[in-house]
Amino acid sequence: MGPTPAHSTVRQIAADSGVSIATVSRVLNGYPGVAPATRAAVEAAIAARAPAVVLPRRSATRSGPVFVRCPYVLSDYFGLIVSSVTETLRLHDRVVHLDAGEASQDSHPLASLPGRAAGAILVLPPEEPAELLALRRRGFPFVVVDPRTRPPYDVASVSAAHVTGARRVTAHLLELGHRRIGVIAGPQEWLAGSDRLAGHHAAMGQAGILSDPALIRLVPPTLEEGLEAAGHLLDLPDRPTALVCFNDKIAVGALRAAQARGLDVPRDVSITGFDDIDVSRATTPELTTVRQPLEELGRTAVTLLARLLAGEKVEALHMELATELVVRGSTAPPA
Repeated sequence: MGPTPAHSTVRQIAADSGVSIATVSRVLNGYPGVAPATRAAVEAAIAARAPAVVLPRRSATRSGPVFVRCPYVLSDYFGLIVSSVTETLRLHDRVVHLDAGEASQDSHPLASLPGRAAGAILVLPPEEPAELLALRRRGFPFVVVDPRTRPPYDVASVSAAHVTGARRVTAHLLELGHRRIGVIAGPQEWLAGSDRLAGHHAAMGQAGILSDPALIRLVPPTLEEGLEAAGHLLDLPDRPTALVCFNDKIAVGALRAAQARGLDVPRDVSITGFDDIDVSRATTPELTTVRQPLEELGRTAVTLLARLLAGEKVEALHMELATELVVRGSTAPPA
C-alpha cells in the first residue's frame, strides 16, 4: 500500500522548499521558532501544491508597553544605551515606560513586571541571577543589557566582548615595549570587571609575563577612585611605565594623578581607558581606549526582545558584540 496523499504532500513540500519534514510540520501547525525566510518558502510550496490549505495563524506578538529600567544616572555611558533602546522601541511602534536613575533600583521589583508590561529591557540589573531566572520561568520576555553577573543560560542578554577588548589594549602596551604595567581594575563582582582583568592577565601570560599583584588595584569605576589608585601606583619606588584602567573615567583620574606629580603622559607613563565615551576625546592627550558599541547594544537588545515578544525561538541568547582598540595620544613606548 502506497503512502497517503497527505504524507506524500508533506514530503513533496519539504523537497520543494529544501527543508525537513519536521519544519513543514511546524509551519502547518503554526508553531514559532521558524526563520521568516524558511517559513515563507514553505508557505509558497504549500500554496503551489495545496492552494485550499488554510494555514494556522502565527502566534500574535504580545501587545502593550515595554518597560525599560536603568537604575543608574543616565551619564554619557548609560545615557547612550538607554537612548538607543527607547528610540529603537519607538521605531517598532512600542510604548516605552522608562524607569531610570538611582532611585529606580527599589521602586519597581522584577516580580511586578509581568502585570505591567509586555516585556522589558533591563540595563545592568542589580538582581541576582536566581531572580532573573524566576522572571524568565514565568514566561515574561525580557533582555538584559550589560549584565552585572553572568546570566543564566536561558536569560537573553547582550554585552560587549570585555575579555577580547582588555586583551587587545594590554597587547598594545606590550608591543610598545612596556613590561611593568599597573592595572586599576573595576569591581570583581561585576562581569565586566572580572572579564577585563582576565583579558589583561591573558595578554600578559601570552607574552610570558606574570602579572604583579602589587601593581593591581580594585576600585569602584569613578574618576575620584582612579585619581587615588593611580596616585598609589605612581608613588611606588619602581613605578609602572603604563596604567591600564577599567574605564575612561578612571583613566581621566589617572591622567590627573600623573600630571599632579609632574609626569608627562605618555613619555613618563602611558594610560589607557575602556568604553570610548566623550571624555576620552576631551583630555590632553586624548585617551587610547577600547570602544564599546554602546548604541548597538541597545539596538540589538530591542531586536532580540522583538523576537521574544513574537514568540520566536531564539537560540543565540547570550550575544557579545565586538569591541575595537582605539589608539590615541596617551600611549607611547616607555622612556
